Amino acid sequence: MAGSKTVKNQKADSASKERKTASQPPASYEFLGQKWLLKDLPDKASTYRALQWTATLIAFAVRFKDLPYPREVVFDEVHFGKFASYYLERTFFFDVHPPFAKMLIAFIGWLVGYNGAFKFDDIGLSYDSNPAPFIAYRSLSAILGTLTVPIVFNTVKELNFRAITCFLAAMLVAVDCAHVIDSRLILLDATLIIAVAMSLYCYVRFYKIQLRAPFSSEWYGWLYATGLSLSFVMSTKYIGVMTYAAIGVGVAFNLWQLLDVRAGLSLRVFARHVSLRLNGLIFAPFIVYLFWFYVHFSILTGSGPGDDFMSPQFQETLTDSPLAKEAKQVNYYDIVTMKHKNTNAFLHSHTELYPLRYDDGRVSSNGQQVTGYTFEDVNNQWEVLPTKELASNEGQPVHLDDVVRFRHIVTGTYLLAHDVASPLYPTNEEVTTVNEELAFGPNSHETLFRLQSASKGDEKQELKTKASLFRILHTDTSVALWTHNDVLLPEWGFKQQEVNGNKKLADPENSWYMDTIINIDDARKVYIHKPVKKLSFFTKWSELQRLMFEHNNKLSSEHPFASNPESWPGSLSGVSFWTKDQDRKQIYFIGNLVGWWSQVVALAIYCGLVAADLVVRRRGIFPLNKMAREKLYGPLSFLFIAWLCHFLPFFLMGRQKFLHHYLPAHLIASMFSAALWEFIFTENKSLDLSRDEEDAANPHASDPKLSLVPLCVMVVALSIGLVWLFVFFSPIVYGDISLTVDQVKSREFFNMKLHFSK
Repeated sequence: MAGSKTVKNQKADSASKERKTASQPPASYEFLGQKWLLKDLPDKASTYRALQWTATLIAFAVRFKDLPYPREVVFDEVHFGKFASYYLERTFFFDVHPPFAKMLIAFIGWLVGYNGAFKFDDIGLSYDSNPAPFIAYRSLSAILGTLTVPIVFNTVKELNFRAITCFLAAMLVAVDCAHVIDSRLILLDATLIIAVAMSLYCYVRFYKIQLRAPFSSEWYGWLYATGLSLSFVMSTKYIGVMTYAAIGVGVAFNLWQLLDVRAGLSLRVFARHVSLRLNGLIFAPFIVYLFWFYVHFSILTGSGPGDDFMSPQFQETLTDSPLAKEAKQVNYYDIVTMKHKNTNAFLHSHTELYPLRYDDGRVSSNGQQVTGYTFEDVNNQWEVLPTKELASNEGQPVHLDDVVRFRHIVTGTYLLAHDVASPLYPTNEEVTTVNEELAFGPNSHETLFRLQSASKGDEKQELKTKASLFRILHTDTSVALWTHNDVLLPEWGFKQQEVNGNKKLADPENSWYMDTIINIDDARKVYIHKPVKKLSFFTKWSELQRLMFEHNNKLSSEHPFASNPESWPGSLSGVSFWTKDQDRKQIYFIGNLVGWWSQVVALAIYCGLVAADLVVRRRGIFPLNKMAREKLYGPLSFLFIAWLCHFLPFFLMGRQKFLHHYLPAHLIASMFSAALWEFIFTENKSLDLSRDEEDAANPHASDPKLSLVPLCVMVVALSIGLVWLFVFFSPIVYGDISLTVDQVKSREFFNMKLHFSK
């Protein structure tokens, strides 16, 4: 009996100890610098407040200065003003970016009572002639851009840097030409940047509170605030995955520390840390991300310009969809036209033949050409025939997955694919036509095609014009008809698109649909009202998500203002946003060169410092004191890694890249470089170069001396340089001043190409 009590008491003591362990901070946290982060703030609260308000008011002034000018559509206001109008009219559109920031713009339009009549069709269209709440829209960006500045200030403050350092970080964003331009226009970047800034700020607050009170209500609050901020980044642009990577690196290092036995956590408590982070930083944000798409689909219920991007099943969920009115059942012996989904080209044939021998020496079948043609023509017409010509098939519907023949109406020949190399793709099969004798002779199997459904779940359904997507699958050689417009046929093919047999059967570019029925009778022409169909949210979301990724990756065409990532940190070239030829005025997107190049210097210095410290430490020399290393490998490394996460991935992307893609990285570099300058002006030298640890009782070792006056002089000088260059560039920031040729040329630094330099 006594033994039973002893066991119970031991279990109770163990549970009590575990609860105590969970509620107390672990013994070892080093990633962001435990001692450094838990120090008292070095300056008075009033000093922080005064400098924060100074930087914020400056940011407010430069963003709201002449905000209504120009009273014309500028740069990508063409897109995002248009999308807001579509939201207000509730007509479906397609865009490669998630919906949150676009809905936020539309919400402002709804608040001011706008109906979305103006569609922002072209750069330069007058807002006076086309009334739209452009000032309200731009004010949203300006407010968000202004609020980003105090968030930057307070992030550096939470990392326990001096007030003057926080001020420099804030000023690097407040008077940066690129940030100011992007937060004065109807764009998504202001929403993106403030969400990135909030993600970093909330994570720093979360990390600090866990040093004092893990699993407290405040700990939960900052954990979920970080997740919410991350969801806003992802719900604005997919660059949010880079912010997730930056925070993810911090979380991974932190969990690695907690796993250490010296941290004093049981595996159960460690598992709780992991599960709560998964919930707060991944699962909960994903629910918020899905929520914005749910709202997106709930608003955009009407047919609109985005219909053609979506599947017929999706289109039939929209009111006033042309599919509901125009989709007709296809019967055997109908004469139809067929279109390729991706290129919008008709399946076409004509009397001309493939050349007997191509330029590369390959031999063709010398058969009748089958091509893709983008214009209406009688040669686009084909009759759908059953595999056996029986009278009972006449008037019977064609179903998906049926095996059919296609007869070309004008030439009376039958579609055929065979094991002969196609003109432009030697690995694919040639598609041609043959006469009736050959079509029904010994090789009749070469004229058989299966109408394989391109959508799961549609097998055996009746085939309808415009509404049914299918692959034209050759039953004999297992290839699917495909056409492309990247390379066209030579003169002998009249520069039309090649049609060939693609061996990649599952390729989504193999999709076709019946466009019209030529010989449709009057009875089938009668429109019968059809109810709007329904699809589940996840079906619609998964289709839209897939198409967004696909079209985002296809944005690879050349652009005169596109630039490569290696040119971004130095702001070597920019983007022309708007020009007014008669007045010789221009808005040109470019960074504040003083700030951007000071960041390049800071990044280079940091790499040198880390490399040097690692090398000499391998030789048993310890030049930095312990607090200096906490800063170097704590807050500074966190910000440096976050910068890398927002910069390096662009080198792997094949899509178009522009300078504005660097703005999140620049935001982080602003905080990093300001913090590094304070590190440089601090006495970081170790008292004993032969020892890795220092006497904790030594006040100099635990609280290194900052050379405050030199730091302040440097910050003032750099701030003056920032303001001077901003003023110098202001004519091309605001586009409100006409410049002479010499004045324009004086602003053409590096690879900048301004419009009126001649």
